[in-house]
Amino acid sequence: MNKELMIKQFPEIALLKDEALLNYTYTKTGGPADILAFPKSAKEVEQIVAYCRETDTPWLVLGNASNLIVRDGGIRGVVIMLSEMNQITVEDTTLIVEAGAKLIDTTYVALHESLTGFEFACGIPGSVGGAVFMNAGAYDGEIQDIFASCDVLLADGRVVTMMKEEMAFSYRHSTLQDQHAIILSARFDLAQGDQDQIKKRMDELTELRQLKQPLEYPSCGSVFKRPVGHFTGKLIQDAGLQGLKWGGAQISEKHAGFIVNVDHATATDYVELIAHIQQVIKERFDVQLETEVRIIGEEAK
Repeated sequence: MNKELMIKQFPEIALLKDEALLNYTYTKTGGPADILAFPKSAKEVEQIVAYCRETDTPWLVLGNASNLIVRDGGIRGVVIMLSEMNQITVEDTTLIVEAGAKLIDTTYVALHESLTGFEFACGIPGSVGGAVFMNAGAYDGEIQDIFASCDVLLADGRVVTMMKEEMAFSYRHSTLQDQHAIILSARFDLAQGDQDQIKKRMDELTELRQLKQPLEYPSCGSVFKRPVGHFTGKLIQDAGLQGLKWGGAQISEKHAGFIVNVDHATATDYVELIAHIQQVIKERFDVQLETEVRIIGEEAK
């Protein structure tokens, strides 16, 4: 791709050339993107995707790069980050949220409006778009519980509204994971509640998160999906792996389901440690751990 030509084509959009993605990922790892784009509106997203389609340039969306590992070779083509698209609107008991808004910020808008149903997400890092994409959840709540609809930009340039019944939500999955598409905004149906009770629940969940999760280190969040009939953290503990270091990455001593960056870890450290955990758990317990974290990009050359 001609990076300079694209930058000239869109002077009104922030486009960074050969930008290291470790500056944006929650793991603080990841190689460069050929072009890193920060659109401010759905229209600008449409313009970028149309340009990529016309020039046969690959593109993908990172959300705000929380539950994600970008390999050390980086990503070719255009990487779109939606962090500038973060408007949150309240209409009666419905929240209308742009995809780049932080999930945590959205829960606090709900609190301010005395709307209940979103409390479970008050400690989940990441964007609203990413949360819908993977049906994020915690503490017995999931996005599908409150989801109404979302506006989606398809790879062919059409913008469509997808209703809940079209999303095929399941554990950490939506139908959008099987499509090359971008969530632009989402609508959530909440209920009127008691603000003091909503805040009390959010405070309880925040305290639980701080006690149990290694928030003091960079991490990609929960690494593995919960296997049926098991708890991932306990399997890793029982295998004697908790605390294991692999390069600069470590299985958290606070919560074995997390891998933290303790000493300038690379994405390769993360990926190799994940593979090692999967191998050991399979050999010891005949359980196949599936990753919840997305691993994308190219290996370093």
